[in-house]
Amino acid sequence: MKLYFTINYGTEFGKKLMLKVLDGKNVQTYDLHFSDNRNWKTEIDFFSKSIEYKYLVIDENNQIVDEEICTHHLNFVNNFSEYNIYDVWNNKNFPENYLNNKILQNKLGDFKPEKVSILKKHTHHFRIEAPLYSSDWRLVILGNNESLGNWDYEKAVKMFQTSVGVWELAVDLRKQKEFVQYKFAILDEKIGKIIAIEYGDNRLAFPNQDQEVLQVHADHFFRFSAEQLYKAAGVAVPVFSLRTSDGFGVGEFADIKKLADWAHKTNLSVIQILPINDTTANYSWTDSYPYAAISVYALHPQYLSLAKIQFGIPEALQLEFKIKRDELNALSLVDYEQVISEKWKFIKAVFEENKTEIIKDKDFSKFLKENADWLKPYAAFCVLRDKNNTPNFNDWKTHKKYVAGKIAQLFEAKHADFEAVMLHAWVQYQLHLQLKEAVDYTHGLGISLKGDLPIGIYRYSVEAWTEPELFGMDFQAGAPPDEFSDLGQNWEFPTYNWEVMQANDYDWWKKRFNVIARYFDAMRIDHILGFFRIWRMPMSATQGLLGYFYPAVPVTHQEFASRHIPFNYDRYCRPFINDQILWDWFGYEKEVIAEHFMYPENGVYYFKPEFDTQRKLTEYFKENPRDGVEEKLISLAANVLFLQEFNGSEYVYHPRFNIQKTDSYKYLSDWEKKQLSDLYVDYFFRRQDGLWYQKAMEKLPMLLAATDMLICGEDLGLVPDCVPGVMDKLGITALKVQRSPKENVPYYNPQSASYMNVVTASSHDSSTLRQWWKENRELTQHYFNNQLKQFGTAPSELVPELAEIIMKQHLHSEAMLAIFPIQEYFATDYEIVNPYADDERINNPAVFPHYWRYRMHISLEELLEKEHFNHKISSFIAESGRR
Repeated sequence: MKLYFTINYGTEFGKKLMLKVLDGKNVQTYDLHFSDNRNWKTEIDFFSKSIEYKYLVIDENNQIVDEEICTHHLNFVNNFSEYNIYDVWNNKNFPENYLNNKILQNKLGDFKPEKVSILKKHTHHFRIEAPLYSSDWRLVILGNNESLGNWDYEKAVKMFQTSVGVWELAVDLRKQKEFVQYKFAILDEKIGKIIAIEYGDNRLAFPNQDQEVLQVHADHFFRFSAEQLYKAAGVAVPVFSLRTSDGFGVGEFADIKKLADWAHKTNLSVIQILPINDTTANYSWTDSYPYAAISVYALHPQYLSLAKIQFGIPEALQLEFKIKRDELNALSLVDYEQVISEKWKFIKAVFEENKTEIIKDKDFSKFLKENADWLKPYAAFCVLRDKNNTPNFNDWKTHKKYVAGKIAQLFEAKHADFEAVMLHAWVQYQLHLQLKEAVDYTHGLGISLKGDLPIGIYRYSVEAWTEPELFGMDFQAGAPPDEFSDLGQNWEFPTYNWEVMQANDYDWWKKRFNVIARYFDAMRIDHILGFFRIWRMPMSATQGLLGYFYPAVPVTHQEFASRHIPFNYDRYCRPFINDQILWDWFGYEKEVIAEHFMYPENGVYYFKPEFDTQRKLTEYFKENPRDGVEEKLISLAANVLFLQEFNGSEYVYHPRFNIQKTDSYKYLSDWEKKQLSDLYVDYFFRRQDGLWYQKAMEKLPMLLAATDMLICGEDLGLVPDCVPGVMDKLGITALKVQRSPKENVPYYNPQSASYMNVVTASSHDSSTLRQWWKENRELTQHYFNNQLKQFGTAPSELVPELAEIIMKQHLHSEAMLAIFPIQEYFATDYEIVNPYADDERINNPAVFPHYWRYRMHISLEELLEKEHFNHKISSFIAESGRR
């Protein structure tokens, strides 16, 4: 059969369109020719029942300059010899492409696709993708002829939902001699009325009297108004923070069901949590940091409900279990070390008593087989970590280098470590069962779950052990100075070797996405800026100050020369220390400090080789602590103007962040300051955007195509100019935290938020609203008068009435999602509010390592009984039109 393609698309002079037909590994391309009125056409012979394709824009050198991220799909019947296909460019940021996701599938429940009948008598096939978030809604079509109802709403023709969010209809318009004019509308079948008709001009179709030809109008997007687009409200709370009577001093996967009950009662439809991967490195409170997982696949054993595993607690331990459970449940904050220690004691006891039956369990064996690629290395890693008392595989006595064949031996029944590895594998199986049960229950209530993807991996993790070639183990990732820290952040994670990942078609990332999609409908990408560039530091640094963006267009010796900058390595790249700086930093101690840590040369001082990096100084002070000196010396080691990098062929340079704030900069001439300042501005704010756009577009489209989760990007920090454009182009929602505006304003007004945003008043990295209210009295007063529109003096505490106003301002914004930490819901009610506001902060990024131990001060069982409070929250959501 013949397929005739027409697409209306404007191109620049010298560029043209190409059609790319995807048929497994067999990809064929066809040139389109320009006809008139921006229309591009081509024809192909095609003999399959379905086709997948996309359009490309190429330049005069046949280089691709743009291409569709989302593909087109069409099915054919054998009734026609020719198909005239009228297309539009299929942007990723059309609503049908980013809204047709797992949330919609969850909303529709047990969706059963309808069949569209396409017969020989039909002349036109209308196909449109429109995700409708109510099972009572149906798409209809109406137009300027009898078959389409003659514009009579009562006679609009119902379309068939042939796949989730895909609507089709075939009609006989043979009598139509003139252009067919039509529009799509939404019918609420529950009330029997059309509730919305798309805005804009009428759509047009050519008349068709040829019995051998079917006109296919692939109208990819419905012109939604704000009222029909999906808008939801949600709650954000770490699983470990949940409090129930069934818990064990920490929230567990089983508790998500009670959280879902509360969300359902209060009209909330999204539950957002922090990462839930296993972080057990040292069995200390530092493992409470949820973004340093020892496995990107394994779940954390702390979330296992001991009362709900397949086998009960041994009878001899039941009293001890109850006493310990009551003791830990009474605590106001999570005692991570006690929780993990006690849980493992009972887990091991259960396994020991039932190991024969467990190992023979066919369902467990099936789980182990299906997940063997990550589960076996993980279980082996855990056993070796415990045997060597460290997760640092470089210090292990055996298996320092991962060899799959040798690790497989641990899973042989005769091996001494067989039961130990099976224990860890079985715990993962139990965690999966409990989480999947909670997910299914939550979905049954029509509530969606939003997970969290950490940008980094832990340096001593399973992945670093098994696939070190994927990571820059000689570097560490972090963030430059920001609102959270003047020194920047050093997360100590290795960076990614993107070139190796790209060569493998980003398979590692796709696997991560697939595992997260096993449980979640939406995903927050932590620090999405890392897909554009990462802030990396050499291993010799401990502060984020000594980092630079990678990749980046660096400064070369040639550029220094062209700008007439007198580059000198010692002056620019080594800490600049003179007598005045020593006096300013250490006062009368300066001579003692200089004699011990430095040597003089040509009127300045240099650190001795044993102290010439921040890492060496840090290690020295571990053995020789000296308050007041350690922090100053480590910071003085960052008193440089440029950081040197060897790029494989030459040494290149990166300006140190906040170069103007260094003491080294102060001692330059005014002319040299001006030259370096200009270079600094060019480096950080001009030259990098094109490179970072390119790097993001190499990775993100392919990764987004691998999942049907709704993707949200945490884009806080120093945001490059190219980031908003990329996120909009790819249909990724951005994050708007009110007290962290990206614009040059003191705080963000949620009423300014466009649809593709998630708005919130605070986050797990910030103080709560009640704490923020007291941090800056001048800012609070301005916010009180100008944002909240209140008169007079702001109260010293954030009272519930004001917390309500703040919440409502966010709920009534145009943003797709309004998600608040559970603490902010509590803040709206005098009866519910936590009397100890400082207990509610989850993380302080300025403190590393930080103890992540917040717990709800009220149990979910009690919360479910607070009828007045729950009705109030439910009313807030209903009044805002969110669902």
